[in-house]
Amino acid sequence: MPLPRVKLALVTETYPPEVNGVARTLSHLVDGLAARGHEIEVVRPRQDGEAKIPGRERHTGSVTEWLVPGLPIPFYQALKMGLPVWGALRRRWVAAPPDVVHVATEGPLGLAALRAARRLGLPVTSSFHTNFHHYGRHYGLNRLRDAITTYLRWFHNATALTMVPTDEIRGHLTAHGFVRLAVMARGVDAALFSPGKRNTELRAAWGAGPGDPVFIHVGRLAAEKNLGLAVETFLQMQQIEPRARCLFVGDGPERAALQKAYPQFNFAGTRRGEELAAHYASADVFVFPSTTETFGNVVTEALASGLVVLAFDYAAARQHIRAGSNGVTVPLGEARAFTAAAGDLLAHRAAWPELRAAARETALGITWERIVVQFEDELRRAQSGKSAGASPVALTVSSG
Repeated sequence: MPLPRVKLALVTETYPPEVNGVARTLSHLVDGLAARGHEIEVVRPRQDGEAKIPGRERHTGSVTEWLVPGLPIPFYQALKMGLPVWGALRRRWVAAPPDVVHVATEGPLGLAALRAARRLGLPVTSSFHTNFHHYGRHYGLNRLRDAITTYLRWFHNATALTMVPTDEIRGHLTAHGFVRLAVMARGVDAALFSPGKRNTELRAAWGAGPGDPVFIHVGRLAAEKNLGLAVETFLQMQQIEPRARCLFVGDGPERAALQKAYPQFNFAGTRRGEELAAHYASADVFVFPSTTETFGNVVTEALASGLVVLAFDYAAARQHIRAGSNGVTVPLGEARAFTAAAGDLLAHRAAWPELRAAARETALGITWERIVVQFEDELRRAQSGKSAGASPVALTVSSG
């Protein structure tokens, strides 16, 4: 006998058409749940460039997107945060209560959703996607780091369960007083991201011949992504091998300055879907020097595309890369080791085919279908009051 469907309210400050790992993760979860017969309401801010829609609702099959007002994040103007529409959420959920509310982001909209759900007695789960408390040094907020950590701990401990992407993150958060944590990894679309998407014409547009090595970085071009080390690595590769081509895929606040300072690099801007898959597969080595990820979806996308991956040993890289077997990792934060590893890779190009084949094989074992089923199971446990075997802490929020 099939289990009854779950009516889920997913509240998030980031979602497609935004392009980032969290947005793509949530989109995969929503699509997967919808395919399994569940009803999903996505509550999110309307992004710049999106047309206004009647009633602020968009319906696609069993998925409803409810677009609420938003404002740019003060230190990250390209992204929006939803306004704390507590009253509107409460009225909406009184009229049509969801079985479970899942809060994916901890901003004003997420806080309003947590408050409304708890006031109405609705089960609430959350997920920890972004190390905001680690971003402080990049945006002049270092003095607020302890306060941000305190807020995040309070927020997540007020939910029945917090889903985190790796064992490493669970251990880190547990040490900081977070409770009721469950590891829910992230999948990869190995049909979309595939070595078969390699395109010789695209490589030629980058100035790369058939045997020329192409180094690629995919992600937002923002301060917290440690782009200085990516640039240093690219420059070293071109110094060692003048035929090497280097490519940034993505957009962000640092793009204009990078493009002006380094005209010898290729800048492809934001790419989605098949275009993004072709850009991955048409490169050879994926260079990922970020040190602020909670996971890093781009790492698994690069593995699925059959690239040689160079990353620091944490988050998705620690979870899935066996150094020297299906990729290369170096100790977290050791910049000299990172550039040295890149040079060593270039000196041993004969090993690339084996590394690339192993990378692809690893990705074939990371399916979104399995992750969606786990997410569904956690939602059902929350619905039945059995999440993590404990009750959430009391929630006290002023009515202001």
